[in-house]
Amino acid sequence: MPEPEKVVYKRVMLKISGEALMGDQGYGLHPPTVERIAREVQSVQEMGVEICMVIGGGNIFRGLQGSAQGMERTTADYMGMLATVMNALAMQAALEGLKIHTRVISAITMNEVAEPYIRRRAVRHLEKKRICIFAAGTGNPYFTTDTAATLRASEMACEAIFKGTKVDGVYDKDPNKHDDAKRYETITYDEVLAQHLGVMDASAIALARENSLPIIVFSLDEPGGFRAILDGTGTSTTVVA
Repeated sequence: MPEPEKVVYKRVMLKISGEALMGDQGYGLHPPTVERIAREVQSVQEMGVEICMVIGGGNIFRGLQGSAQGMERTTADYMGMLATVMNALAMQAALEGLKIHTRVISAITMNEVAEPYIRRRAVRHLEKKRICIFAAGTGNPYFTTDTAATLRASEMACEAIFKGTKVDGVYDKDPNKHDDAKRYETITYDEVLAQHLGVMDASAIALARENSLPIIVFSLDEPGGFRAILDGTGTSTTVVA
């Protein structure tokens, strides 16, 4: 078996949106896209990196959107959490199709489809080189999957959060609308909050800041993008103190 490559981070959290799984469709899951992302994750695991994942549920149901349409917010948020479990199971199936041992760990108890969240057990899975996909957010309404990813990353002693998006970093304005948009190499947590740059929600940024957890924003649409950041050749923005 080849020696693992030298990488900056040994244990990371990959946070992606539910929309990332729907490909060019307007909703739902696009199996070829799910498989492509699974292969990206596989390429990083082969470097010897331990990987946690959190996937949003916006491709199926978004709690805030349901709330805006008159649904009671708590109910809408729980429905959103269940959507994240569906996405986690889809990603698990794709990863296990690549012969990668994977565990879906849910903050809401549903023993027939996922393990309950027990921190020590999850850490042990990571030590055994299994990929842990944390589903159902924090298990509480009013918290986003961004906050859940930051919380789990802190609990698992991850060294960084990798936020996969459609652009290769954080810009001062939308690069799809403005040709003169400037990408930051690094930016502070406080600058992200002050400028409302939308990297993650405010509570997630604050939690990352309190735990000195860097957030690395990169393009998940770029083939090999996840691996390239870890081997030092990719383009990204790092959010730090």
